[in-house]
Amino acid sequence: MAKKKRDIPVYLFTGFLEAGKTRFIQETLEDKRFCNGERTMILLCEEGVEEYEPDRFASGNVFIRVLEDEKMLTTETLLRFAEETDAERVVVEYNGMWLLDVLYNALPENWMVYQEFYFADANTILQYNANMRQLVFDKLKSCELAVFNRFRPEMDKMEFHKLVRGASRRADIAYEYPDGKVEYDDIEDPLPFDLNAPVIQIGDDDFAVWYRDLSEEPQKYEGKTVCFKCRALRRQKLPPETFVVGRHVMTCCVEDIQFAGLVCQWENAGSVRDDSWMLLTAVIHFKFNRAYGKKGPVLSYVDSQPSEAPEQAVATFY
Repeated sequence: MAKKKRDIPVYLFTGFLEAGKTRFIQETLEDKRFCNGERTMILLCEEGVEEYEPDRFASGNVFIRVLEDEKMLTTETLLRFAEETDAERVVVEYNGMWLLDVLYNALPENWMVYQEFYFADANTILQYNANMRQLVFDKLKSCELAVFNRFRPEMDKMEFHKLVRGASRRADIAYEYPDGKVEYDDIEDPLPFDLNAPVIQIGDDDFAVWYRDLSEEPQKYEGKTVCFKCRALRRQKLPPETFVVGRHVMTCCVEDIQFAGLVCQWENAGSVRDDSWMLLTAVIHFKFNRAYGKKGPVLSYVDSQPSEAPEQAVATFY
């Protein structure tokens, strides 16, 4: 029997150039609490003004490997780097202009992303977001912590809060001031619908937020009854008592519009008109369904009424 390869933890740092990634990684690797002699590989995917100072690292077992081109980011390259350095863990300083899927598709099977942090210069990130929303959203949607450095007292935290919450409701948010002071975001962000209502009414403008929340925390919707406007689709591959309901959702830009669908079970599913709009009432259960091929939120039909499409047919987070 082949010996199982040891898991290699990956610490992922994302953000555009001059966002503060290098400085944070440098300070982290100088901290003896983080460095207990583990062989650490820094995977450097871009080179900014700041450079690493290896002589200041708490351990001498730190090895830097550089990827100068996105095409170099392959599983084969990463395995070669790991073999060269005999790395026990990997710190990735990721290029802000590369989509994260490129990295995740290249990660060797035994490389596990343990933590993901996003760094941004508070003075420029809103402009970046206006011009390159897809790249900003791509990094915010999965990070555990978003750090806005060079933050100034006169800046409006709500703008940055909304920026992060447009991509993720789970990420923590930190504001770092020029003097080194750090404040954590404490803005309350209640859901725009009542989770404790006998029937949870999902407004037309709230579908995207609800769908994401359902995807992230399905357990809190177990056994809940919901009512929302949706497109109903009949598909030949589905069992006769099953149809699909949902809406198109734009997560970051027009190029990223996707249909957010849910399986709905009803003994009279055959009577549903394909590609029709309805106001659906259903009960949610999180269980295995063949249409998903795994566990997922399955709706049990209660009632429906024919409906016109919402004024804004494509749901958004704004």
